[in-house]
Amino acid sequence: MKLLPLVSYLLIFLVFATDEIRSQSAVPTLPGFDGPLPFNLQTGYIGVGENEEVQLFYYFVESEGNPNTDPLFLWLTGGPGCSAFSGLVYEIGPFTFDQTTFDGSLPSLIINPYSWTKVASIIFIDSPVGTGFSYATTAQAYASSETIAAQHNYMFLTKWLDSHPSFRKNRLYITGDSHGGKIAPMVALAIARGNEAGTMPRLLLQGYIVGNSLTDNVQDENERIPYYHRMALISDEYFEDQLAKSSCNGRYTNPDPNNVLCLYALELVDECVKNINTAHILEPKCKFRSPKPDEFRLRELLFEDDPIELISLSKSEVLRCRNDNYESSYAWMNNETVREALHIRKGTISDWKRCNKSLSYEQDVESILEVHRLLSEKGFQALAYSGDHDGNIPYLSTLKWIRQLNLTVDSKWRPWTVDGQVAGYTEVHQNNQAFLTFATVKGAGHTAPEYKPKECLEMIKRWLAWYPL
Repeated sequence: MKLLPLVSYLLIFLVFATDEIRSQSAVPTLPGFDGPLPFNLQTGYIGVGENEEVQLFYYFVESEGNPNTDPLFLWLTGGPGCSAFSGLVYEIGPFTFDQTTFDGSLPSLIINPYSWTKVASIIFIDSPVGTGFSYATTAQAYASSETIAAQHNYMFLTKWLDSHPSFRKNRLYITGDSHGGKIAPMVALAIARGNEAGTMPRLLLQGYIVGNSLTDNVQDENERIPYYHRMALISDEYFEDQLAKSSCNGRYTNPDPNNVLCLYALELVDECVKNINTAHILEPKCKFRSPKPDEFRLRELLFEDDPIELISLSKSEVLRCRNDNYESSYAWMNNETVREALHIRKGTISDWKRCNKSLSYEQDVESILEVHRLLSEKGFQALAYSGDHDGNIPYLSTLKWIRQLNLTVDSKWRPWTVDGQVAGYTEVHQNNQAFLTFATVKGAGHTAPEYKPKECLEMIKRWLAWYPL
């Protein structure tokens, strides 16, 4: 046999094999959308762990600008246990559901004009294992933690770049919100240390972005009460008199069980806010009627997502609730045609959940303040934004950990605007060549892009361009 024809045959085989792999992971069309997608979407699995027993599912959307030069984002959705699809379709991705026409059947898709894919290529990852369509091949591998999830995400990213070598040259940012905003800096630090140790491929990490993010388990919760006071949800008397004189001493989380006066004062606070929707303090706290059997599976689906009470309400009242938007994702993601289009492995996930509350997951990192400090000292840029109507993780908590870093204030508190209107407030902190930008998003809740997509896209565009907000 002549060598040249054999080599040619092998090359041709490899080209066709590669094209076949790409065609299997490319998603040119989606059920519910009319015509081919106007952006490049890819899905797939990457195995992580010692024997790749954890299979992490991802969605990858190429930048709608210039994929060759635009940055690459790894996006981590919160929860823990909320699917990357939630971040993609309800926050920063290129398409969303048409809620006005949804009747419980397969929902229609519409384009999101404020997708962050206008300025970046984004990998949305279902993490930790057990989230979305990510799964494990052994029962033991489903046990995870914040530390393990960060390691898995780092391993995922190195393998993803191995299979997508053209993106190795792109600027890399680790991004996430809520609980994902706690894991994102941990992944960024793992990348930085891997680069320092000479691990290949070297990742071109530039910085990280966190939104409405967890940082310190105790401090985040503790800052809720000062926030309630600032937002006029509790009175001066309760905050300054009852709480101060009760010897709570600023400790509202896990108070001394023997401090009866403090416990009583906290009961007064709870009574004031128990009917407030803390995810967005201006929106209604939703109570849903018990539906007819299988009526959009409303009771089952929404009850697992949010701690809600069931009450008899009219349909018009129920539809005022933001929670209703999440129904469409269940109807869409549990449709077999959709699963085939997304290349979901059959038999791995029987019932997709937007947020899986039954994970075997340990929150084993009390605080990541030191992680933020190390990243700042290493010269990485950071953006920390907060919806100013988020009572779950108030902007006061984000401001507190930023100021605990004792950085130099480079730009003092000022408004930032979009279309001539105040979109929030910002200040910039500096550590040598590293800048940490803080921004509130006016009128946004938990999490900001879901409430103020236009403003959040403008914020990201300016920050990436090193342009003052």
